[in-house]
Amino acid sequence: MYKVKHNVDGSVSKYKARLVAKDYAQTYGIDYEETYSPVAKMTIIKIIIVMVATKGWYLHQMDVKNVFLHGDLQEEMYMEQPLGYVDQTHFNLVCRLKKALYGLKQPPRVWLDKIGQYFVTSGFQTFNVIFVLYVKKIDHGIVIILIYVDDFIITRNSDANISDLKKLLKQKFEMKDLGKLGYFFSIEVI
Repeated sequence: MYKVKHNVDGSVSKYKARLVAKDYAQTYGIDYEETYSPVAKMTIIKIIIVMVATKGWYLHQMDVKNVFLHGDLQEEMYMEQPLGYVDQTHFNLVCRLKKALYGLKQPPRVWLDKIGQYFVTSGFQTFNVIFVLYVKKIDHGIVIILIYVDDFIITRNSDANISDLKKLLKQKFEMKDLGKLGYFFSIEVI
């Protein structure tokens, strides 16, 4: 898929290309077992924003670049060579997928599995009901991370060392630091 992203004034911001698999060719029980991946509900997002506002904390936002490419496929999957990129000397060959491409049924689940394992091994706790909320007690307080697919909302009881956490996340996953949260799903945060 090719896409042109525009600025507010209509000028071209950037050109994007994304390799997308054809999920209609996947068969349950062969190519995938489970597709479900929880996301943060609007109620939880609002509760976090209200809690942070009443405590005077800051909310930060990070965005994971090419989020699904971070997920490792467990299933053995193949796809035809993409149009326009067919090796003319080996046109009968197919591509074995190691990463979860957009368009497949399992990328949200394998991404959440990977990031969840990272947070748990880093000392965060999650909850049986809210799988996308991670909390870690630290020396002088608490860190809270809420995930909505490729967007992270991060807060803690002080801004001290929050940049250290962001650096760690950027080292592990390619991420963009969006700074203090301004807008999130049509909610303006001031």
